[in-house]
Amino acid sequence: MKILMFGWEFPPHISGGLGTACYGLTKGLNTLRDMEILFVVPKAFGDEDQQTIRLIGANDINLGEKIIDYKEFLKKISFVEINSQLIPYTSPEEYEKLIESKRTGNKELIYTRFGGKFDFSGGYTHNIFQEISNYAIVASHIGKSFKFDVIHAHDWLTYPAGIAAKHVSGKPLVIHVHATDFDRSGGSVNPGVFEIEKRGMEIADKIIAVSNLTRNTIINNYHIDPAKVETVYNAVDSLDDWQPSSEFKKTKEYVVTFLGRVTLQKGPEYFIEAAHRVLQKMGNVRFVMAGSGELLNRSISRIAELQIGDRFHFTGFLKGDDVRKMFAVSNVYVMPSVSEPFGISPLEAMQSNVPVIISRQSGVSEILKHAIKVDFWDIEAMADAIYGILNYRGLSQYFRRYGKSEVENLKWENTAVKVREIYNSLAL
Repeated sequence: MKILMFGWEFPPHISGGLGTACYGLTKGLNTLRDMEILFVVPKAFGDEDQQTIRLIGANDINLGEKIIDYKEFLKKISFVEINSQLIPYTSPEEYEKLIESKRTGNKELIYTRFGGKFDFSGGYTHNIFQEISNYAIVASHIGKSFKFDVIHAHDWLTYPAGIAAKHVSGKPLVIHVHATDFDRSGGSVNPGVFEIEKRGMEIADKIIAVSNLTRNTIINNYHIDPAKVETVYNAVDSLDDWQPSSEFKKTKEYVVTFLGRVTLQKGPEYFIEAAHRVLQKMGNVRFVMAGSGELLNRSISRIAELQIGDRFHFTGFLKGDDVRKMFAVSNVYVMPSVSEPFGISPLEAMQSNVPVIISRQSGVSEILKHAIKVDFWDIEAMADAIYGILNYRGLSQYFRRYGKSEVENLKWENTAVKVREIYNSLAL
């Protein structure tokens, strides 16, 4: 079976869990018989791991010289113009005609000619909606140029691309919801993002949710037929007997780690407040905030206000071996997310023999038994859990021993089997 898969990032060029999940799933699918994956990203850097898949960048696709019927394109994929009336490669005169036709309801078609390649940043820039629409145009060309059985689009950034490929090929579309804007925004949903997400969910033949938490959001907030949405949990890559060098052995002081984007969704402020309470009871502990995001400066200001700056460390964004090294010196990992569709990092911590504390508002809490679960807002419970693990050896040993054993059974191969079953139900 041939799968055309659209993603926005792929290791080593990642900014969070999305790229990690895409990599893990493709490796898992590769262990199954007769699976062939063409993975498309907006920009290929050339150093991506292609042992298990074929990866191409939309930036490398030469469209030749083609005529695009933009009016028809927007009719099929209305959200190409979300947050902007500008459409790629239209002239000022054509743009004026388009605006006028919107006002009058005129059905006049607008044509524009272009050729060559699109330039993509390969990240999350200020003109992200423009890149999403460009990606969809290239996906339309890919959908006509390659043979495949099923289309698989990861997260909202790629839904327009998946729909474009479905439109030109007639092949079934699976969208993979790793998060929704309700998670990312804390409820202050961006109308443009919501429209893309909802349209993708409506047009998809099947929807994969990474947890029941996410599945319920899809059903209740986007009003999607429950029969269309299936939960398939994420997993974790094997450590392959990785061992830290001696310089990364644990220090005499305890280390408590927060690892993730420093954003509203991840709850860094609750981590800081819990840390303050722990430090009022014990002094031989250091707290690490590993990550970057829009709340970083506010977090630093709050730490200064609490006068605990000498006990806090900031590493910036970590990935790959740096994540493993961080866990190698950690005694506790805390994920206080306000809304976490899944959360792979607790699995990575448990794999490294680190006890974890996670919020009940996370998808991963649905499957983990050997983790301490607290409400993200319950700072006192979070602080008590941190203090207990650091001060009671038996408690720490229990979670380290049984947590590692539990997570070893959460393999991407098992996730891939469930995804393949969804493919099989749709393949024409």
